Amino acid sequence: MKNFAFLLISMLFVSACTDTKETTDLLVTNAKVYTVNENFDITEAFVITDGKIVAVGTEEVLLKKYNPSKTLDAKGKTILPGLIDAHAHLFNLGVTLQQVDLVGSASYQEVLDRVVAFQEKKNTNYIIGRGWDQNDWEVKEFPTKEELDKLFPDTPVALTRIDGHAMIVNSKALALANISPQTQVPGGEVEVANGELTGILIDAPMGLVRATIPEMNQTTRVQALQDAEAICVSLGLTTINDAGLSQNVIEAIDSLQQKGVMDIRVYAMISNTPKNLDYYLDKGIIKTDRLNVRSVKVYADGALGSRGAAMKAPYSDKENHFGAMITPQSELQSLASRISKAGYQMNTHAIGDSANVAVLRAYKEALKDREDSRWKVEHAQIIDTKDFNYFSKNIIPSVQPTHATSDMYWAEDRVGEDRIKGAYSYKTLLDQAGIIALGTDFPVEKVNPMHTFYAAVARKDLENYPEGGFRKEEGLSREETLRGMTIWAAYSNFEENEKGSIEVGKFADFIILDKNIMEVDEDSIPNIKVLSTYINGEEVFSAIE
Repeated sequence: MKNFAFLLISMLFVSACTDTKETTDLLVTNAKVYTVNENFDITEAFVITDGKIVAVGTEEVLLKKYNPSKTLDAKGKTILPGLIDAHAHLFNLGVTLQQVDLVGSASYQEVLDRVVAFQEKKNTNYIIGRGWDQNDWEVKEFPTKEELDKLFPDTPVALTRIDGHAMIVNSKALALANISPQTQVPGGEVEVANGELTGILIDAPMGLVRATIPEMNQTTRVQALQDAEAICVSLGLTTINDAGLSQNVIEAIDSLQQKGVMDIRVYAMISNTPKNLDYYLDKGIIKTDRLNVRSVKVYADGALGSRGAAMKAPYSDKENHFGAMITPQSELQSLASRISKAGYQMNTHAIGDSANVAVLRAYKEALKDREDSRWKVEHAQIIDTKDFNYFSKNIIPSVQPTHATSDMYWAEDRVGEDRIKGAYSYKTLLDQAGIIALGTDFPVEKVNPMHTFYAAVARKDLENYPEGGFRKEEGLSREETLRGMTIWAAYSNFEENEKGSIEVGKFADFIILDKNIMEVDEDSIPNIKVLSTYINGEEVFSAIE
């Protein structure tokens, strides 16, 4: 009887202890967790309830308080907060998957071969492609339309350069767009040689062609978004800042998220069009757990690769050529004023030193009485060294480290040895602003954020060139890079209280890596693989069999 009484008391005691524990959904344990909190603490476990983190610490301590329904044993692997791509094009990535993929083409002939193969398979009424880069070819000159005209005399063809700032089109596409040698469009160039159209359009005139391209239907639009999402989550991205969306795409994203068939979070920058501005600036900020619409994407100038970036002095490799402003200074100022009054954020593409200072001056004027607007300069690529002092936590640099390692082969040819000192200067920008947001600009660059991390830290390409790194003094530390891809990116989106670190009260967005990105040999970083991706505490990708 004594033994039975003792057993009964013991069972009641255990039951009472269990009852005092808080029931939770998931305990993640046996990991090296980089919390990316203020102190950059490293721990081993955390607890999730209803898609949010409720506790962080050691397994021993957490199990004294919590009774998890499930336990995830990370088997000693590295866990990071879900990665945020601070500047990318989710929808455009999906769109390119429905078109001719020209990325990595080694010559114009290879471009043509890919277009022919695509058309033989798809037989479309309008051939669209993207991804060529003449800087990767043996002949580094823009192509012309003659070959396209021979291959496709009756089918319009529009092939966009990898940066989205130049296009080669055939005569059929030019005719549909009513473009002649006399056509002039402010903010760009219709290239003419010997009085004839070459087929090359730079920046603004590309809009004339795009206006003639048949609109994508809703089924294809949805497929594009879902295809792009699948790629992103497989690489550890849990939030994408989509830099320039129309209302119909934003509404498609919202619909898919609300239906539970799209998990990834989207920080949507609306494209700078009269229709979008009238609708969203009057409507105000739109915010759900997965969608945030509160910013406008503006283009100040073009790209350096196509010599469309606006420079203070002529290009070093093209006499009397300064590039062009897509949005003139006066329009930037009026636009900044309107966006500021609406309580929206202004995020402006600026590549050349002239475009950057124009944007910075417009921002400074519009924000002179506003302390927490967090407006962003997207790319902030070529800065006059005397203009760095404009940056702050109110005017944030949003940069893409792989642009430096993609452009380093020819960038100095474009701008010269003096101006290159203010180019791709990420450490200087961080020191000045106290924060830097990092992204990829995919599909201009590859989606993989491990490449972003490597380019930021090592300043090398994937063949480990150059030895010692390109302008290595402007590289970032691993901690700075991880912050730029998580908590600082979240801060730039006004979302630092809900994501960007593994802390109590935040969304349970996290990834598990096969190697420790903070400790492996530097040149091993690009090969790190994502084993699992979690959004809201739910696994949305697994590479574990």
